[in-house]
Amino acid sequence: MKILTASEMQRIDRLTTERFAVPSLTLMENAGRGVVESLTTRLAPLEPHRVVILCGKGNNGGDGMVVARLLRDQGLKPRVLLFADAEGLRGDAAVNYQRLRASGQPEVVEGLETWRTLKASLQNTTLFVDALLGTGLAKPLEGFLLEVVRDINKEFPAARVLAVDLPSGISADTGKLIGENVRADFSVTFTAPKVAHVFPPACEQVGEWVVKQIGTPSEALESDPGLSLNYACQQDVAWIGQPRRMTAHKGNYGHVLILAGSIGKTGAAAMTARAALRAGAGLVTVATAKSALPIVAALGMEFMTEALPETEEGTISLRALDYGRLDKLLAGKSVLAVGPGVGSHPETAELVRTLVNTCSLPLVLDADGLNAFAGTMNSFRNDTRPTGTTVFTPHPGEMARLTGKATAEIQAQRVEVAREFSQRYGLTLVLKGFRTLIAGPSGQVWVNPTGNPGMATGGTGDVLTGLIAGLLAQFSTRVPSEVATAAVYLHGLAGDLAAADLGQPSMLAGDLLERVPRAYQLLAEGNL
Repeated sequence: MKILTASEMQRIDRLTTERFAVPSLTLMENAGRGVVESLTTRLAPLEPHRVVILCGKGNNGGDGMVVARLLRDQGLKPRVLLFADAEGLRGDAAVNYQRLRASGQPEVVEGLETWRTLKASLQNTTLFVDALLGTGLAKPLEGFLLEVVRDINKEFPAARVLAVDLPSGISADTGKLIGENVRADFSVTFTAPKVAHVFPPACEQVGEWVVKQIGTPSEALESDPGLSLNYACQQDVAWIGQPRRMTAHKGNYGHVLILAGSIGKTGAAAMTARAALRAGAGLVTVATAKSALPIVAALGMEFMTEALPETEEGTISLRALDYGRLDKLLAGKSVLAVGPGVGSHPETAELVRTLVNTCSLPLVLDADGLNAFAGTMNSFRNDTRPTGTTVFTPHPGEMARLTGKATAEIQAQRVEVAREFSQRYGLTLVLKGFRTLIAGPSGQVWVNPTGNPGMATGGTGDVLTGLIAGLLAQFSTRVPSEVATAAVYLHGLAGDLAAADLGQPSMLAGDLLERVPRAYQLLAEGNL
């Protein structure tokens, strides 16, 4: 599902009318109907509610007037306040103003004094429908409307607020808050979510949100190459739950080689291996430092292990390259995952860089594997693998070290940073955090909606590395960024299941592993 800015939404609406011959008045009617459907679903029965609909002068106000008319057609008596001169209404908003007048003229709020006099009569309101501004705002609220918004937030604590498209005061184009805004309990938006619905802190102000389709053909969105931000939905990743062939065997689902672990960090290697198996890989082998191998092997019965020469600190030594030792390990493998628990010894970092720059297998790089390239991305080579089959999985701190930017700068421009880095190096980037991003070399960026703060615990990144590697091993013909998106979604869904069972504070990375099968099942059944 695409994520749009205000101008992109306007372009899509215009295209819908001009190329696909859907009248704009029909779009507005369908938008109002979608809001009424949501109200009915969430707050039924509506009859006891004392509803006040706040309408502005633009199309958002027109949507609100459609809502008012449809509610009146159902026998309800919403109070409608128009914060504009009725004579100044234009286009579809003017048409719907005239239609609404047949069932009772809206009350016109001419200015601040009118509002201050009027608001005392609204104290028994149980539901405000905010149709003042929608997606049309580009600068902070001021003056008259600013006081109205403040009053809605402060003086009606018992009333719930539904925002039409977006709460007034929020810019559709950014997750940043540009000023004061209505705080909504829920929002109904149209055709596609806007940027502010998805990214913090703005997304914390919109409440629960739903997208209503109002007549825009999917072709209008899919045919626009300028729309490059996407919201991952269950239907986008359900393909990973497809049934297996009756004649399938383990060789059909790939063999993952994991270079991971060191003394004191053996759990990372084992969790990565178990996650790759839980993802469905046919075979998994962990190559680790010789001293660490007995512990890693004891942590899992289903994966294989290979001992490699080690440094004095118990990390994998550069001598692992001697005599073609690693070349033999790579032979016959489908995917290579490098980094979890591998350590930061200079010799180990040199091994990682050498292996990454020469290996031809699809590659997942995480943790200390990424840190091996901190400050040295100019040495990174990606010409030994097809475009996009290298997957980097940094958290913001690791991303800062890779780019030389401050972590705060990474967080402030997550989408832009992820897209630029992915395209620059021809790789798939998984930038972890709230709303994990998956960026591909094509410029498309996916936003993951699953997951929760309970996953902020050691080892969950290792689980993700294993899931990505395990899915890449099975779905080698798919676009790597699609596979990474599915893995991130599955990872977050398993985390959400763990949180539902255990609560967030007590969650462990292993709890995610135990719930990957259930997450798979839910995706296959479409029961989310």
